[in-house]
This record gives sequence, structure tokens and C-alpha cells, in this order.
Amino acid sequence: MFEEELDDSSVLDVLDKQIVHGLVTDARIPFARLGAILGVSEQTIARRYRSLIGRGIIHVAGQVNTVPLGQPRWIMRITSEPAKAVALAESLARVPELSWVALLTTGFEVMCVGRTRSMDRRDQLLLRMIPRATPVLGLSVYEVMRQFPFTEEWPRYGRLLTPAQLEELGPRPPMWDPAGPEAPVALSREDEAMLAILARDGRAPYAQLAAATGWSATRVARRMSELIGSGVLYFDLDFALELMGYTSRALLWMQVSPAHLEAVGMALAQYPETAYLAAITGPANLTASVVCRDNAHLYRFVTERLGALPGINNIEVSPALRIFKQSQSLIDARKIAVAP
Repeated sequence: MFEEELDDSSVLDVLDKQIVHGLVTDARIPFARLGAILGVSEQTIARRYRSLIGRGIIHVAGQVNTVPLGQPRWIMRITSEPAKAVALAESLARVPELSWVALLTTGFEVMCVGRTRSMDRRDQLLLRMIPRATPVLGLSVYEVMRQFPFTEEWPRYGRLLTPAQLEELGPRPPMWDPAGPEAPVALSREDEAMLAILARDGRAPYAQLAAATGWSATRVARRMSELIGSGVLYFDLDFALELMGYTSRALLWMQVSPAHLEAVGMALAQYPETAYLAAITGPANLTASVVCRDNAHLYRFVTERLGALPGINNIEVSPALRIFKQSQSLIDARKIAVAP
């Protein structure tokens, strides 16, 4: 039943979804190679990609994982004055270190994820800037202890490719080690210039990156591989969910018995509705972002999927009333606008 619900119609046809899967697997895959795998021309892939970008359906971005830089990720739940909640969410969406900014269905609670590069910047946001904002009535902060990996990233369109195509495409690079390297990775000025461009366009050509860094294209490619290998750099896709046919996105806050936490997390990571999953500090020790066709689908997910898992003692379901920012992209009128 669940897989059928996720197969419902959207603005994407089968080829669009195959292209999306290729980009999810390898965000910088050459269009000529992806076309050869899918049995279409390079020009067709390029035209479809430009259409997906132009319609505000996807955005490919290079992301900085702060764990190898010595800084964990954290999740905030901010209680706001009801009349000023939208303005607060819009303001937070413009902060570069904050992502996944959403107004929850309470109407006056804003959730976001933080990933600062330094303790000073973290303290500035958590201890001064956000608490002192006029609309803020309360603030809860939870640190991410473990982000659970997926065998296939959302939206899980791999089923639309043949086994031969999947083998030729290859697996998605392994997820970074949550523990990080033995010593924090140091970033140079050139690294920062490259990362800034990749944040706006994850498929920026090597020539553009070389011009910004003063390096050769070969050195840029080598350094990019080093940063990916260290876990500092990874590539991600943002999606305009409603344009893809999904009208219900919810945040789940679960209290799970410690002995069952790993097993519940690994089980949830296999469900196609699960887009993000992490063990966190605080009264709820497991949080998930799930994407469903509608509220009826969400209800079945909670009662049938989660209800069958032993060890979950309590679940708080917080549907997103409106999403202002995803991992990197701002959302405007339900489509991806521009990267901040």
C-alpha cells in the first residue's frame, strides 16, 4: 500500500525521476554518462535538468558537514508570538548556518537545524541572537548524536531503473562517519571560496571553481575529492515537495527505550517515507522527517509502520504548516526560489 501511494502522479515523468535518482546517487555525474546509462542523449538529460531547475522542482547543492570541523549539528524548536511566527521563520531562513526552517502546525512554533562552523558562532546564535529576538517566547535545543544512514536517499526512485542501470550508475558514496575524523579538518581560504560556489550550484563546472580559487581544474577536482573523503563536503538535492505530489510533511519526535533505539532507527531508515532520521538529546531521543502523500497516508504511516515497531513509548507528530527553507534552498510559493 505504502509504495503505491508514493507512486502517485506528479509533475515528474519516469525519465525525470530516473534523472533525479542519478543526481541523488552522484550529483556531479556528467550528463553524457547519465544519458548513456538511461538510453537517451546528453542533450535530453541537459534539457530535462534545466527544466527541473527552471520550474523550481530541484536544487543541487554542495553542503558542509560541520562534524569533521569539530562542531555537531543541533535542532531548535522555537516558540514564537503567534502573529510574528511567519516573520521569525522568514528571518531565520536567511541565516546561512540554519537549514530546514519550518513553521509547524501549532502555528507559532518554528523548527530549524543549525550547523555552525565554530563555537563562537554557535554561542552567538543560541545564546544571544535567537533568544533576544522580539517574537521568541521559548527555545529548546537538541544536539544530533547520530544521523542514521539510508541505503537509498529520498525520494527513492531507484526502483525505476533496471538492475543493470543501477549497477552501472554505482552506489551513492558512503555517508560520513558520525564520529568524524581523529582531528578537525582545517579549511583554507580557497576551500571556502569553492564551497561557497558549490552551495549555490553543486554542479558548478571545474573551470568556474578554478577561477574562484586560483587553482588549476585538476587541483580543484583533487581537493574536492579530499573534502568528500574527509566528510566535510557532501552533495544533496532539495525538492519542491508539493510540486512532486506530496502534501504532508511532518516532524516526528519519538521517545524510544535505549535498548531499542538503534533497532528502531535502522528499521525507520528503510521506509520510503523517511527523509531524515537522527538520534538526539532531550526528552525525545529520536526524530524523523517524513514525507507522505496526504494526512491519511501520514496516519497509516504512524499507526501501521511505527505501531509495529517495539520500543517506541511515545510519538509527537508535528506536521509542517509551511516550509521556508530546505537544506540550502529557500522555498517561495511552494517551489524552490534561490539559494541564500
